[in-house]
Amino acid sequence: MTRFIQVFCILFLLLLTQVVLAHKTSMKQRKPCKRIVLYLHDTMFNGTNGFNATSATVANGTKLGDFKFGLLAVFDDPMTIDNHLLSPPVARAQGFYFYDMKTTYNSWFSYSVIFNSTKYKGTINIMGADMMDEKTRDLSVVGGTGDFFMTRGIVTFRTDIFQGFDYFRVQMDIKLFECY
Repeated sequence: MTRFIQVFCILFLLLLTQVVLAHKTSMKQRKPCKRIVLYLHDTMFNGTNGFNATSATVANGTKLGDFKFGLLAVFDDPMTIDNHLLSPPVARAQGFYFYDMKTTYNSWFSYSVIFNSTKYKGTINIMGADMMDEKTRDLSVVGGTGDFFMTRGIVTFRTDIFQGFDYFRVQMDIKLFECY
């Protein structure tokens, strides 16, 4: 009987080792299955530019700090493949952002990129913190529809131009790592 228990324990340990080795994940950098670079153009409504505005404040900031803490903006921004505002849009970014830090400019985004081009159909859903003091910021791709069904990935923001509170342009490097 003890011989049986010894053999069973050895076989069990071998099986357990194989299971652990089979599920070992690699930490090496993976290549994205799809990569798209787009430019988001945001023109804030200032009371006189209603025809050209693509975003508007829907909740004013608080008086806590000098960094628009609490301000909430909703946007429907054109997205182009180059950094020219008048280029034909290939998608629209629709969602909201709010300033969520009292000591520096920092915002939190939640939006969908809605493609309307012949190359892509569907949406990519993005959310995360935009720490504006950083040269590049990563936000999460949390899903999608159409050509981007259930996708996952990272969007790297780079501020291309910032003209006060009225206009900013962000380069978005979209890297998708789960493509179906």
